[in-house]
Amino acid sequence: MKSPRHLTRYLVPPIADLLLVTLLCALFFTSPSPLLLDGDTGFHIRAGEEILRTRAVPRFDIFSQHAPALPWTAHEWLAEAVMALSHQAAGMSGVVALYALLLAVTFRLLFRALVSYRAGILTATAVTLATLVCSQMHWLARPHLFTFLFLVVFHHRLESWRREGGRSLWLLPPLMLLWVNLHGGFAAGFLLLAAYLAGTAAGMAGGTGDRRAARKKGGELGAVLLACLVAALVNPYGWRLLLFPLRLVSDRYLMDHVAEFLPPSIHGWLPFNCLLLLLIALFALSPKKTEPTELLLVLGFGYMALTSVRYIPLFGLVTAPVLAARLGELGREGGGRCGRALREVSVRLGRLERRPLPPLWGAVALAVVTAAATGGLFHHAFDRRLMPVDACEFVLRTGIKGRVFNSDEFGDYLIYRGYPDCRVFIDGRLDMYGARRLREYNEIIAFRPGWDQVLERYGITWIMFEADSDFARFLQQRSEWRLVYSDQVAKVFEKTAVPR
Repeated sequence: MKSPRHLTRYLVPPIADLLLVTLLCALFFTSPSPLLLDGDTGFHIRAGEEILRTRAVPRFDIFSQHAPALPWTAHEWLAEAVMALSHQAAGMSGVVALYALLLAVTFRLLFRALVSYRAGILTATAVTLATLVCSQMHWLARPHLFTFLFLVVFHHRLESWRREGGRSLWLLPPLMLLWVNLHGGFAAGFLLLAAYLAGTAAGMAGGTGDRRAARKKGGELGAVLLACLVAALVNPYGWRLLLFPLRLVSDRYLMDHVAEFLPPSIHGWLPFNCLLLLLIALFALSPKKTEPTELLLVLGFGYMALTSVRYIPLFGLVTAPVLAARLGELGREGGGRCGRALREVSVRLGRLERRPLPPLWGAVALAVVTAAATGGLFHHAFDRRLMPVDACEFVLRTGIKGRVFNSDEFGDYLIYRGYPDCRVFIDGRLDMYGARRLREYNEIIAFRPGWDQVLERYGITWIMFEADSDFARFLQQRSEWRLVYSDQVAKVFEKTAVPR
């Protein structure tokens, strides 16, 4: 018979497993789901279903009313196919389970990476939790969460190679092959490679031995970078997909008028402000010379985060090792009796963390979530207090026909609920619609001179828009638009006047 002490080894989970289990279960068993605050999830599911149905990646838009069909770079096609399969297996609960697992695995891997860099357990835990909170602003059931995972794995491989050498770098090209077909955030992988290559080149300024080692490392990293570039070309769009992120960020109108591309306000996301200030303070206090690679990563991803809120989570994930290293230095240098006590606790927890245990807790949590999702024991759906669920049901039930002008926030849900009967005017694929159509959309909702002529040119016969919006209130004062449905989320209008 096994002793109680031996059984305790299995009953007390490591912190890494505890982090995974807590995050997975908290995200899945919370209703309404915090991962479904954005209608883009619905669009991605329908896009994935079309990919599975046709067994082809689309080249032109099939969801909007615009003719001729707009060229569409479905750069997230593989993630969308995975989402569609999850939706087919367990409905929206399957999609929530998929992304809850992605986030849980991402932060478990981040924690394990920080521990492998010899950060103390308490330091690794604190930095992981800080990064988790900082990135929480963009936790949505959308393909960009694959970039979170791949960014952590990519960075860990590069950092382990920088510290210890080895051949772990050659895992990067097959990872890039997957990443480039999952999400456009693959460009962050090339930024990481460029930062490490530049940091390695800076090492050539040292002594003769340092220059020789740096030259050797630079050659290996350059070969891996080239292999990643070749792997990135293996996608449905070839070399054109590599230019997609550049085309997107070079469109100034999109960058200046899409909320998630705008820079954070000084009173915006407090965790990011605190993390940035803490990093600056630690760099100032640390006696250790800053590695060129560390400086490039902090400056590069810090600049990205300051120019666009959507890059704040990437900044947190990339700078976590730097933050852990600097905090670890301060912890080792002093702190008096309290500091010694914390170091002793960290050492004891480290022994528990290094136990050679099977991933029992994670397997049990995954089994429970899978059973709850596929068995219908826990149901997820879009929150009708946020999405136009009831308004869409009204439109489909009453059979309103014609061309719709819709809010860009509602467009993705309309695709999910109404396709193929309803074709949208606009949705979250603003890169596809381009600056001209986004400008027209903004002119309409701001009822600038000629706004009604734009609607006539597109043959709009009904409108669905946010109930608490200036545009909806404006339409209620117009005799040519009749309010046919209203709730706290959306208003639906039908055109009554004959077009001139």
